[in-house]
Amino acid sequence: MSLFKARDWWSAALGEGEEFDQGCLCVGDVDNSGTGHDKIVVGSYMGMLRLFSPHTNKSSEGGPADAQLLEVQLQNAIIQVEVGKFVSCSELLHLAVLHPRKLSVYSVSSTAGNVDHGDQYQMKLVYEQNLQRTACNMTYGTFGGVTGHHSLCIQSMDGMLMFFEQDSYSFGRFLPGFLLPGPLAYNPRTDSFLTVSSARQLESYKYETLAVATDAESRQDSDLPLKTGGKRLTPDWTFVLGEHALDLVVPSFSHSSSSILMLGERNFFCFRDNGQIRFMKKLEFNPSCFLPYASVTDGTTNLMLGNHTNMLLVYQDVTLKWAAQLSFVPVAVRVANFPDLKGVVVSLSSDGHLLCSYMGTDPSFFSTPKVDAREADYEQVDTEMKKLQRFIREATRTQDILPKTDTVEDLSVTAAVSSSLDKPSHALIQDIDGLLVPSVTIKVKVKSSSVLQSSKLSICVQPPLAVTQDQFVLEPMGVGSTKVVAFSAFLNGRYPPADLTGDILVSYSSPTGVPRILQSKFNLPLALMCVPSAPVKTTKFKITVDTNQPPVDLSTIFQEFSAKSEDKDGNSLAFQFLSGAKVTVLASKTSQRYRIQSDSFEDMWLVVKELVHRFDQHFSKLGIKDFKKSFSGPLPLQEYFLSVDHHFQLRVSAQQYQDLLSERAVQFRAIQRRLLTRFKDKTPAPLQNLDTLLDATYTQVMALAEAAEDNRTLLEEAFVRLRSATHLLVLLISLWQGLTPDQTAILEATLLPLLQDTPQLGWEESCDAAVSHLLRSCLSRSPKDQATSLAQTGGPVLGLPQDTARLKKHITLLCDRIGKGGRLTLASEANVQVPAQVQNLAAPGGVEPIAEAAGEGEEMELPQEPTKFIKKKQPSKKSKKDKDSKEKKDVSREPSEASVKEERGGAEEPVKEAKKEKKESSKEKKESKKDSTKEAKEPKEEAKKESKKESSSSKEKKEKKEKDKDKEGKESGDKKVSRKSSVKVKEKKEPEAAEG
Repeated sequence: MSLFKARDWWSAALGEGEEFDQGCLCVGDVDNSGTGHDKIVVGSYMGMLRLFSPHTNKSSEGGPADAQLLEVQLQNAIIQVEVGKFVSCSELLHLAVLHPRKLSVYSVSSTAGNVDHGDQYQMKLVYEQNLQRTACNMTYGTFGGVTGHHSLCIQSMDGMLMFFEQDSYSFGRFLPGFLLPGPLAYNPRTDSFLTVSSARQLESYKYETLAVATDAESRQDSDLPLKTGGKRLTPDWTFVLGEHALDLVVPSFSHSSSSILMLGERNFFCFRDNGQIRFMKKLEFNPSCFLPYASVTDGTTNLMLGNHTNMLLVYQDVTLKWAAQLSFVPVAVRVANFPDLKGVVVSLSSDGHLLCSYMGTDPSFFSTPKVDAREADYEQVDTEMKKLQRFIREATRTQDILPKTDTVEDLSVTAAVSSSLDKPSHALIQDIDGLLVPSVTIKVKVKSSSVLQSSKLSICVQPPLAVTQDQFVLEPMGVGSTKVVAFSAFLNGRYPPADLTGDILVSYSSPTGVPRILQSKFNLPLALMCVPSAPVKTTKFKITVDTNQPPVDLSTIFQEFSAKSEDKDGNSLAFQFLSGAKVTVLASKTSQRYRIQSDSFEDMWLVVKELVHRFDQHFSKLGIKDFKKSFSGPLPLQEYFLSVDHHFQLRVSAQQYQDLLSERAVQFRAIQRRLLTRFKDKTPAPLQNLDTLLDATYTQVMALAEAAEDNRTLLEEAFVRLRSATHLLVLLISLWQGLTPDQTAILEATLLPLLQDTPQLGWEESCDAAVSHLLRSCLSRSPKDQATSLAQTGGPVLGLPQDTARLKKHITLLCDRIGKGGRLTLASEANVQVPAQVQNLAAPGGVEPIAEAAGEGEEMELPQEPTKFIKKKQPSKKSKKDKDSKEKKDVSREPSEASVKEERGGAEEPVKEAKKEKKESSKEKKESKKDSTKEAKEPKEEAKKESKKESSSSKEKKEKKEKDKDKEGKESGDKKVSRKSSVKVKEKKEPEAAEG
């Protein structure tokens, strides 16, 4: 993270479409002005050479064009530019330009102008050298200790070092073991050349060794004997880096610190002149370039390092001193002195962004203006204060978790379902049992209020429904443009769906680039699933719905079915489903009841739902606001459990098929291995009927796979039918108890926690966990049980149960508690804090204690808790009780437990309540292991508990009278007696447990 941003001092954009790299930038007094001020020389791969002298722009005119001194188009690409003393018998600086096949040295001079436009700069070619090999990079220095001028060394792409002294070629040498060229640098202190080979190691070659080595007229193999005189070239020293090198620099600004700096892909290294490493810094980013510069501290080196996150970092050895943010990735960086500013950082990007910047912060020149003193208008301030307080109250009253969306959406989606069926139908299945399968057209209109580049529309319907096309890619839309797409929906299976609702999703990106999804719904007509038919009088399943309004003519409610119906009175109407089931609706002539009957329990769901929905629409149009509907008959739980058992048996069959397939597959592979061993054997051996066994196993595997696939299809149908039956049960419970929409949503989420079955997680275990949570939270028998269940965390891993008995028992108990007045709410958890506070509250919804199965919240005796309380807090009372224990053997330990709990002090309440919660959790674990025979004994135990409570209250009064007589002198003896009584209580517990 950058501390400050690099401050722009001067910048320029160099051409369009040009490319630049590491060697394309250098700074120096190339025109020999003698002022010590540097010029910037930039060359590009397009052959364009530019010369700049940046300065601050004090006037509004000028800018980068005013600072550009020279621009020359050369014929060849420019690989590298350097400034040095490259001409013999001259102390002036010249410009060396390296091309792929040529080395050119230029002199830059300026001529004083006679007008206001300034000086004129010219570049003149001094000499050039044509290269026999393609150049990669170059370096310069005082080779061999010669002073007064600089020599050049060029590295070719095939590993040859070519040496030039002034305008003449000296010699060339091939580097041993060369594969790809690396960075090249000259160390004047040791008169040696440094490079990084393809073996990823740093190598140093003495100039003297290079001069006396074998001449490089032609490249020879290092393993072959030398054909001419001379020594084989070997490095002076090497250092294994283990990574590729990006750049190599030998700083010459301080002779006290003889260092060699190398930048790798993940590290930068510092070596001594003899190849020993001084330090190494591991980088957490990808570097792009670096530059060492003079440090004010002796023995240290300052380093500027650019990376691919647009950062320029300053290190002192390995310590980060500064970080600045750039607007581009630098490929080359230099430090230059200009007339207006010294120590300017010059950086260049690969696309030609040249920037001169400095590091630091700009001072703020803003000063707060003086405010005219004026008297405050208290009435205006009071009005504004009240307005702000009203806004605060409204904001705190409606606290939303999700942020509120904008009032104006970028898209609006509307779906319109056709009122008539398609002719001809677009269904894939033309007819089912002689009944034509219809289809209906849905038109979706998408309107845009802003410019959208790409959007995608998806349609999702419940199985076995299908659509002709479920994906649409919309073209780019402008402001106010509209797109309309149409598709058809139809039944694609031999069973009705659980829901006739379809979803439309439009995914798009907002103009600011934020991905968004817009959702819309549409309802398919019931005529897509069934046709009118003759009513049936005798059926298996019947449901009666009561209303508080006079009977309605069914032909007015279902107009699309009444035209083809045989009953003209409007008292009966039959729906023949395409899957074969028939549902009949009968309206009573005398009472306000409607009966729905069918031979299929699940198929009645769509008709009941449609009937209730159309009743609401009919009476709302008439203006009747007090219309109510109810269900008074017993809940059809046994019919519902048939669907549950059928679905569970198919899941068990799927698991069995999976196990059998695994066994047969293992057998099949084992036979294959044995056959393969026989076939590979050099000496033929009899197959011993292995081929016959292989064919039989293959036949079994294919038969099992087909049976598993058929079972999977039946399981999908069974789950859809189970969803229909569950929806119907939820609707009947809501009509039975008059549940609110929120309570109905909680009940539906509890009984339908999954939209589809998976092998890892099925409906049975998910529904059982959800129902158990409701029974232990908002539908618990008492606030104490509710607090205890909320204190428990974790639970067993959900898996396929052994049978559905536990689930059926829980669903039955759920309906029973709802029928006794239980309230379905999710807010009860927030109201339960500690059991002591909850005990004073009434049970939620006035739920009476309901006897449930062993293992589900059944209240058991606490085995060891009374003895703990006796030992610590109530020695005198228990001593009295111990004296009469022989005479009162038949008294159970519940009264003593109740008396001990009631006589505890208020300060001891939280500690003991916490202990009681732990006992409750262990108690429930023990209850889950109880036999089902415990249920038959519950009424007797309840009556026994009531008699024991009465005896405990009378005994408690006697003990309170005797409490005043017992004083502190008897406490030691009482403690001993209490221990004996606790042992007897434990002994009394054992026969009770044996009876349970």
